[in-house]
Amino acid sequence: ILKREGYIENFKAGEEGAKHFVRVHLKYVKGKQSAIQSLVRISKPGLRQYVNSEEVPRVLGGLGVAILSTSKGIITDREARTQKVGGELLCKVW
Repeated sequence: ILKREGYIENFKAGEEGAKHFVRVHLKYVKGKQSAIQSLVRISKPGLRQYVNSEEVPRVLGGLGVAILSTSKGIITDREARTQKVGGELLCKVW
């Protein structure tokens, strides 16, 4: 989702021996400023945050993106509103 929305350049999942890793290549605007200004985790293992389709938040009036885990898979706030589904609110990115 972060790649599709233009926040990261690329990513690669792999393993070295018994260790698994995800390598993320961040995207920079004009060579200096990161495309991700802030990434806030909302739902945590000890306190899950769920929203229904009417409560799906807009991030910075649509300039950012909220990521949800739904019955349709992991989707953005815009997709959740279009498909009229709610779910677990994972994070907000802008």
